[in-house]
Amino acid sequence: MTATLTRGAERLQAAFARARAEDRAAFIPFMTAGYPTAAAFPAVADALLRHADILEVGLPYSDPLGDGPTIQRASEQALAGGTSTRRTLELIRALRARHTVPIALMTYVNPIYAVGPREFMRLAQEAGVDGLILPDLPPDQDLELADLAAEQGLAVTFLIAPTSTPARVKLVAEACTGFLYAVSVTGVTGAREGSALVEVPAMVALARRHARVPVAVGFGVADAATARQVAAVADGVVVGSAFISAVREGRDVGALAADIAAGCAR
Repeated sequence: MTATLTRGAERLQAAFARARAEDRAAFIPFMTAGYPTAAAFPAVADALLRHADILEVGLPYSDPLGDGPTIQRASEQALAGGTSTRRTLELIRALRARHTVPIALMTYVNPIYAVGPREFMRLAQEAGVDGLILPDLPPDQDLELADLAAEQGLAVTFLIAPTSTPARVKLVAEACTGFLYAVSVTGVTGAREGSALVEVPAMVALARRHARVPVAVGFGVADAATARQVAAVADGVVVGSAFISAVREGRDVGALAADIAAGCAR
């Protein structure tokens, strides 16, 4: 597996560096591609991008095992509306034409293999994707994807959890070229009480002993208060379900993003 600093890795790590220079954690909002509809998605993404250091776009998938009910329902709605893998990349291409903020595509492995790994990486690069977040791919089982991604200038990000052993954290940390994604709680995505984040400091400290890339924390961050808790110890704060819920309920996504982004200050 290559450890080359790709174009995408440089862009992602530069975003973390800018945030660090401003004494804050990088703000990384998430939105499912094609949600609530393909036509409405660009406006939602634009609202997030006005405050984001990195935008995480979720590729809709029929069996998203790492996602809680909020993001699962968003994926189902996007798929029902016709948002395929190729349509997702078209939506990202349109965002890239308007924004310079780095974009990380969160995808499970099956959609990559459905397209074909080499072709998927080429299409992602052409669309303007900077990195891939791979929640269901253990890096020690990755026989080709990271190298194929690097050939197209894409960074790769893998996940650790509070249950990850020190040996596992070392393996995952050394494999990441974009950033390391630390899952704050055992379980799936979704908003939780702040007390659920108690394991984050120790997990981030362990990750930093091995990571050559920034460490971002997600799952369970829902508002400025929980963002502030995470920002105190991590390089980046990932927020997803809160924005899906805001869209579903007709609330102002941009105002919520501004509030949570402010919470990322140290």
